[in-house]
Amino acid sequence: MFPEIEPFRTGHLAVSDGNELYYEMTGNPKGRPALYLHGGPGGGIMRRYPRHFDPQAWLVVSFEQRGCGRSRPLATAPGASLATNTTKELIADIEALRTFVGAEKWLVYGASWGTTLALAYAQAHPASVSAMILAAVTTTTRAEVDWITVGMGRVFPEAFDRLLAVAEPRPGERVVEAAYRRITDPDPTVRAAMARAWCDWEDTHVSLNPGHSPWDKFQDPIFALNLSTLVLHYWSKSAFLPDGALLAGMTRLRGVPGVLIHGRHDISGPAIIPHQLHKAWPGSEYFVLEGEGHGGPLMSDAVTAAAARLLPQGD
Repeated sequence: MFPEIEPFRTGHLAVSDGNELYYEMTGNPKGRPALYLHGGPGGGIMRRYPRHFDPQAWLVVSFEQRGCGRSRPLATAPGASLATNTTKELIADIEALRTFVGAEKWLVYGASWGTTLALAYAQAHPASVSAMILAAVTTTTRAEVDWITVGMGRVFPEAFDRLLAVAEPRPGERVVEAAYRRITDPDPTVRAAMARAWCDWEDTHVSLNPGHSPWDKFQDPIFALNLSTLVLHYWSKSAFLPDGALLAGMTRLRGVPGVLIHGRHDISGPAIIPHQLHKAWPGSEYFVLEGEGHGGPLMSDAVTAAAARLLPQGD
């Protein structure tokens, strides 16, 4: 990875419904544009993301998706509404940011949930995308959500029991729907308990990552509540996408270079997800990293190598 550098520009971009998106730019102001889409939903910008890109060659742009991080307002702020926090609005936000930056096209790099958003954006606006890097790949289908909220209980039964004890699903209610009902309960003590239980579950199902340690940001109750609310908001509705739509729409990306990078030990999102996308995406590259989970040093190196390969010759 390249050395860490500070953004040369940060600010807030006003978009629809009273939202203001925090954005930042690093690297070469005249370089090839690249966009980073963070995970979560609601995880916010990770400081290391620009280090995958040669700062002399790339202009790297990122933003914190509506409702999270330094964007305003937070999803859990008094008076804030989740009604206009959907994938459709996030796609419109990305296009607004591209226009603001003045990029005709840009490479789109997504990680985890960011890969779902990247694919949805690219399929909606393929002419705006020069190439894609997708790491820890998800498409947030109903089956994927049920796997990550129920199926993995067969692997982590102790943590799953703790989740169920707080979510309290009603007869016939999906666990993700029960958890969403609890995280949006009028009682703040119910919301706080659900946030703690959800963050415990999130830490559990990424625990196969090499050198895993619990995410310290989960110790911040405001962050934990906000992230849990956004994750459950999107997951309970399968990312507001028709089920299987992203896989079905891969032909729209014909001619767009793409690299899919996934850890063999990523139990949160089994490798069948990028495997199927690769088969449906003409010209894409697909790398499974043995011994890697939902992130880690091998994945970081693979993203850096992909960014170098996707830099046009002569840049």
